[in-house]
Amino acid sequence: MRLISICIACLIFLNACKEKATGNPRVIIETAYGDVELLLFEDKAPITTKAFLQYVDSGWYKKANFYRVMHMYNQPSNAPKSLLIQGGIWKTNYALASRVKGIPHESTKQTGIKHQTGVISIARGEPGTAGTEFFICMDDEPGLDFGGENVPDRQGYSAFGKVINGMNIIRKIHEQKERNQYFDPPITIFSIKRK
Repeated sequence: MRLISICIACLIFLNACKEKATGNPRVIIETAYGDVELLLFEDKAPITTKAFLQYVDSGWYKKANFYRVMHMYNQPSNAPKSLLIQGGIWKTNYALASRVKGIPHESTKQTGIKHQTGVISIARGEPGTAGTEFFICMDDEPGLDFGGENVPDRQGYSAFGKVINGMNIIRKIHEQKERNQYFDPPITIFSIKRK
């Protein structure tokens, strides 16, 4: 009987650990090419995740778009390369995007979240200026991490989540027609909402 009680207690404990491990929020990006599900690492990047979820909950990403795309062939030959797609409201609601207060920078050195295939990260100019714009990595991109060569200040970008369903859709979007690093036409994001 005691052994059964111990086994039940262990199962309850393991189940609680599993729930805690998967307690991070999820969001769905609805696009013309299908839905993409993201797991956000609120436990590792709480500041960036909180800000992004505020934009999601405010409905700011309704009728947003993916507007920028980077391939090996559309970047300067003498510069470090990145493969990604970038989206947000910069093209659809610039007035709102430009008013957003900057998010404090959470570097990959702090969070441990590396820019790997499917990782979502927040776009920025200087550290602390990130707002509504984000990008998704098509491949492992160590140059975007803290100390990486792709960012002049070597602070990298703030990664905060990862595609867990729909990377095939992200790849399909990445291959759409572009001109000078911009999709032509931009790829519609109907909404981003919590799952």
